[in-house]
Parts: sequence; C-alpha cells; structure tokens
Amino acid sequence: MTNQTNDDAAGCGQILDGKATALAVREQVAARVAVLMEEGIQPGLAVVLVGEDPASQVYVRNKDKAASAAGIAVQTRKLSDETTQEELEAVVRELNEDAGVHGILVQLPLPDGIDEQRIVEAIDPAKDVDGLHPANVAALVQGAEGLVPCTPAGCIELLDRHEIPLKGKNVVVVGRSQLVGKPVAQLALARHATVTICHSRTEDLAGEVRRADIVVAAVGRAKLVQGDWIKPGAAVLDVGINRGDDGKLVGDVDFEAAALNAAWITPVPGGIGPMTIAMLLGNTVTACARQADRVDKLSDAGLEATRS
Repeated sequence: MTNQTNDDAAGCGQILDGKATALAVREQVAARVAVLMEEGIQPGLAVVLVGEDPASQVYVRNKDKAASAAGIAVQTRKLSDETTQEELEAVVRELNEDAGVHGILVQLPLPDGIDEQRIVEAIDPAKDVDGLHPANVAALVQGAEGLVPCTPAGCIELLDRHEIPLKGKNVVVVGRSQLVGKPVAQLALARHATVTICHSRTEDLAGEVRRADIVVAAVGRAKLVQGDWIKPGAAVLDVGINRGDDGKLVGDVDFEAAALNAAWITPVPGGIGPMTIAMLLGNTVTACARQADRVDKLSDAGLEATRS
C-alpha cells in the first residue's frame, strides 16, 4: 500500500497514500455493514448542514457519497443560515430519538450566533460520530470505550496500516486543537509513545520537531514545518489544508523539502483528508453495532468493531 514519491516530489521518502488506505478501510466498513444487514440492521448516519459555506457543502457531499457506497443509510438535513440555536438543538434532539439514526454529525463551522459547544453537547454521546462530546473526550483521556475524533483516528490508522510503530517513539504534535492536536496526542500516548505538544508559544519549535520520530502537523499555517526540521527517517503526517498564493492546496509542511529527510510523508491533498471520511464511516458502524448490541457479530465475522 506504499508508493515511492513521484518525480515532482524530489526526495527519498515514501508516500503515505491516504486515498489507497482509506479505500481499504471503506471496504472493511462495507463488510461490517453487510454483517449487520444480515441481522436486519442498517447503520444510519444523519448529517446536519447549516448555511451555505462552500467548503462545508463539498465535505458533506463527499461524506454522503462515501457513506452510501458503504451501504450506510444517509440523511442530510440542510438548514438555512438563519437557523436559530433553539431550532438546531430541536433537530439534534429529534435525531437523538430516531432509532434509525446511529450516528449524528453536525458540520462545523456553524454560522455566527450559534454556540457550537452547546450543539455538540446536545448530541447523544453514543451517536456522536465526530467524537467531540465531553463524554467521548473523557473516554479518550481515560482509555475507556467511546467514539474517537475522525481525523486523529485516521492518523493512527494510517500509521498502523503501514506498520509504522508508535511504541517508544518520540511523537511531536504541532497544534493543540480539540479537533486534532489534543486527541491525536492521547491516541499516541495510549500506544506508549512519548508525546510533545507544540504550539504558537513553543520557544524552539524547530528544535522540538527535529527530535521527533513522528511529526503530526495540525496548526493551519501553510508550510510552517520546514524540511530541515525533519529528522532523517521520520514519519510526517500533515493534517493542514491551506490555500497557497497560487491557489493550490498545501499543507502545514514544506512537502518537497521535508521529503528529502522523511522516510514516510503524507501529501496534501490525498493524505489525511480521505482517512477522516473513512474513519467517520467506521465510527458510524461501530456506533450502530453498540446500540444494537451486535458487536459480537462483527467479531464472529473476523471484523473488529473498533480500531485504536
């Protein structure tokens, strides 16, 4: 599942191909859906889109398409940007009570005037396939059963499927957001890595990154991480998606320069992005199996209910 870097991306690093890996994950998800369907259960995902944000609309279309292809029943609620806090919370409560909906995703960001945290907290934690509800955050920290945020889970899954070990390794996470930085650090800690979280006030960011066996860049600044910051032989996961001066998408890492030192590196696009959608589908099926008390059926079929 690995590919050498292409001629345009000079260097010795191997590409961590998120597209190919996500396809393998989605095939496993479809197999799990088939097992549940034999029990008369179809996993259901509800996506709530508020407003007309173009990027959010693209993300939602991609999620809908991928979920439907895996056999998941998808319903998308499109609400106007004039939707009030109370109206959105009412939609969430309705979906919480819908037995045919096993996963709920409210697409972020939400329009001004809506408290995102209140909306996240209104979602049933068992249906919170984004893994952002405080109950799921606490479960992640405590090592308990819960639903894990999709992008961090995708990072770990990508490492796993390329047999890149975390145990005993120095992992440096650049970025401390609730969406990526903090949860990916928790997942790496659970794998016995030594983890450092860096941020805008880190005094010697370059020095911290240079110590890393695995770098996770998730700060939202184009090409912040320079090629000479990368330790020879390191693995680099670039979560950033930024629009360059030429209009092209670039990551938080200077890809061409970093590939000269990295043993493994994700491209942007085509790296972590596809993995995020694949893990959303996995969370939906996991949530369904737990709610229907059919996790054992997946295990009997040789399909894990979760990967962590």
